[in-house]
Amino acid sequence: MAAKNQVQFQPGLSLTAFLDRYGSEQRCREALMKARWPKGWRCLDCGHTSHGHLRRRDVYPCNRCKRQVSLTSGTLFAETRLPLRTWFLAIYLLTQH
Repeated sequence: MAAKNQVQFQPGLSLTAFLDRYGSEQRCREALMKARWPKGWRCLDCGHTSHGHLRRRDVYPCNRCKRQVSLTSGTLFAETRLPLRTWFLAIYLLTQH
């Protein structure tokens, strides 16, 4: 059984509480980072845990094998131009009663 998505299944989370938790792009990035790598960042190729961050291209290169991965690659948010906060709000609105 797959783990519940922490953003999707928050019963009773008010819009105000949601905006407090995910109202900025940085907070959404932090939540996605935690969801994607719950035990910390790990290279998909070599399994190394040390990485950098190239802000200009917004990718995380592995310090060992140099593979670069973006926060959103391989996720629902891959190749979108919408901010994460827009996606998070859309998911919230679709999943709340």
